[in-house]
Amino acid sequence: MTIARGIQEQMGGSSLIRKMFEEGTRLKKIYGEDNVYDFSIGNPDLEPPQAFLEGLRDLAMQPIPGMHRYMSNAGYMETRSAIAEVLAEKSGQPVTGEHVIMTVGASGALNCSLKAILDPGDEVIILAPFFVEYKFYIANHGGVHRVVDTQEDFQIDIAAIEQALTSKTRAIIINTPNNPTGVIYPSSSLEALNSLLEAASQKYGRPIYVISDEPYAKIAYDGMEVPSVFKYIRYSILVTSHSKDLALPGERIGYLAANPDIPQVDLLMGAMTLANRVLGYVNAPALMQRLVAKLQRESIDIAEYQDKRDLFYNSLTQMGYKMVKPQGAFYLFPQSPTADEMEFIEMAQQKNLLVVPGVSFGKPGYFRVSYCVSRKIIENSLPVFQQLAEELNLK
Repeated sequence: MTIARGIQEQMGGSSLIRKMFEEGTRLKKIYGEDNVYDFSIGNPDLEPPQAFLEGLRDLAMQPIPGMHRYMSNAGYMETRSAIAEVLAEKSGQPVTGEHVIMTVGASGALNCSLKAILDPGDEVIILAPFFVEYKFYIANHGGVHRVVDTQEDFQIDIAAIEQALTSKTRAIIINTPNNPTGVIYPSSSLEALNSLLEAASQKYGRPIYVISDEPYAKIAYDGMEVPSVFKYIRYSILVTSHSKDLALPGERIGYLAANPDIPQVDLLMGAMTLANRVLGYVNAPALMQRLVAKLQRESIDIAEYQDKRDLFYNSLTQMGYKMVKPQGAFYLFPQSPTADEMEFIEMAQQKNLLVVPGVSFGKPGYFRVSYCVSRKIIENSLPVFQQLAEELNLK
């Protein structure tokens, strides 16, 4: 065999999100940008905040000697301390720079975390619907994923998680605000999850970690806030990036942080720092680390995304599409109007409307719409959604 069996299997089940994105690129070349309604990928259309551009200009005009050299594998302490200050304020926990590691995006943070805690055969629970790459990241480090469904409103189902716990369970990945549903897990759910996992950790004689994937944590609507996982869950690791809140997906800058209340947290941090090196990341991009150190209280204009959410949600529900109203992130996750969502996906694609099937997220019967696009594209797409609704007799 030319390539590894495991990679060949993963290629066969590779992301439909990327395939739809590539199809969108192809169609735009044929029909033009304004005639293709591509809601396939979460690629922010907003530009980074002005403070980022000013910081970038200042570093370019007044470079710091040695600013492009290697640093500690964990990253610059100045940056880590700036992040820790904000985390400590939000959680009430004594988070310091020693509890933070700069990473190559949230994906780098997830892989470093899993590398540090998983032995071969260890199980990691993921909640459907979930970001498809979780399965691949878990497999990267010899783990086995176990899918647990959420409730009808996509909130955490504590009883279902309890049924899935075994002596091999090592972690559970949560994602809040969630991709693809936009739901935010409330503090009561985090408290209940902590109680469950504390008891299970004691029963099985080793900690079960909660890895909280939070790249959308600042993108919350209607005055809602995302509860601090450190405040409610002891064995918690926060992983995130600035891809969404600062609109920097191509710069691959993120971090992981461990709850300082974890026993032997220094050992855990050492393991994750080593993982940052041995996985080949070595360190997060130096220039980006220097820039984001001063931007921890900045974000893109959340009001623009909320306006797009309201336009899309209100319009589609009036047409008869059914969905849970997103509380954050920038996705809608409606029920498919057809029993097989691929039928709907294909009908939409024939009209140059690109959305992603729910099966990509472990949740057949739904489809995802990413609304981090121009408002004009959303407005122009609405007649197409209306045509589909009429063809399928949604009302």
